[in-house]
Amino acid sequence: MFAANSKNMSLQTVSDFLDPVSLSAISGDEGFKHTQLGRHVAIYDESFPDVTEADVVLIGCGEMRGAGPDYRDWDSADSIRREFYALYHWHESVRLADLGNIRRGASLQDTYAALKTVVTELVAIGKKVVILGGSHDITLAQYQAQAGLQKLIEVTCIDAGIDLDMSSPLPSENFLMEMLTGEPNYIRHYNHIGFQSYLVHPQMLQTIDKLHFDCYRVGRVKENLEEMEPVIRNSNLLSVDISAIQHAHAPANKLTPNGFTGEEMCTLMQYAGLSPSLNTLGIYGYYSANDEHSLTAKQISHMLWYFMDGLHKGKEEASFEDRNSFHEFHLAFAEVETIFLQSKRTGRWWMQLPSGQFTGCSKNDYIIASSNDIPERWLRAVERDS
Repeated sequence: MFAANSKNMSLQTVSDFLDPVSLSAISGDEGFKHTQLGRHVAIYDESFPDVTEADVVLIGCGEMRGAGPDYRDWDSADSIRREFYALYHWHESVRLADLGNIRRGASLQDTYAALKTVVTELVAIGKKVVILGGSHDITLAQYQAQAGLQKLIEVTCIDAGIDLDMSSPLPSENFLMEMLTGEPNYIRHYNHIGFQSYLVHPQMLQTIDKLHFDCYRVGRVKENLEEMEPVIRNSNLLSVDISAIQHAHAPANKLTPNGFTGEEMCTLMQYAGLSPSLNTLGIYGYYSANDEHSLTAKQISHMLWYFMDGLHKGKEEASFEDRNSFHEFHLAFAEVETIFLQSKRTGRWWMQLPSGQFTGCSKNDYIIASSNDIPERWLRAVERDS
């Protein structure tokens, strides 16, 4: 059962919104081998699992009504599970629980409410939650779950487009408007990674820039993928649309042939696992009927494996109190004195803001500051704090 210190939650409250996983459907007659992930996950099949010791809790949500009436699939999460749990288990330090699938509500809003309830309770007791969707508008419920805790959060989306099209009747194409402008609002900062310019109206980018939000074009990201590590590290919520992955690597992506390679997306997911701040990760847009040879399900399963790999590596990171585990650099740039830290364990960088707080950065930010220039990442962070 859940930890005794969980607030206003009972096992029954959460399980009411969930359907168990059919192990026979995802593992076949022979089941999983001892060396495969499926044998090392606490799965809700016949009884609800104990998640007290779990680092990550997996939830399926196959809700596709936000993408239009042509999408009816509710079993996509199980297609991903079938591939994910067949992978070899390399990360003994990472404990995973699978709570099954959110029950389909009578309406789209009912499904949102069910997912919000489950995720809110899990985040409140300190669990990292991975959501296997579903159309991309399920991100709205993912956000509402964390907003329910009434804490400011940083949100990052990885998507080929930017879902702010108010001329579209589909929630999957306009949900960001409600998320970014709804009141009360708990978004401290928003990042968008991997947009493809020909899919985005120029004025949309201008509007986002005026809000001091950050958008990174796919070409710029691919030139130096490591620059996205601090962006993801500082995030609390990460939402991924498979449209960001090249069609050749994710055949279920019918929006564009271009985007990130499978390997690049796995690296971004490893960054997500490394993040100590990240509470929820949603992977959306997978429609199993559009998949060829289950290649997209395989791609997503590899992304999940690398997310676990990042979690495993992140457990090695030292706390800021242990300054002996960091290289410390005192710099002055543009009449500003600050401190850069580099972890001796993972090689990651942080920089100190005028408030005294440290925020994730890259080696390139340190190099820029060493040249007496102001790193753009530092400037944007200061603007948000002012």
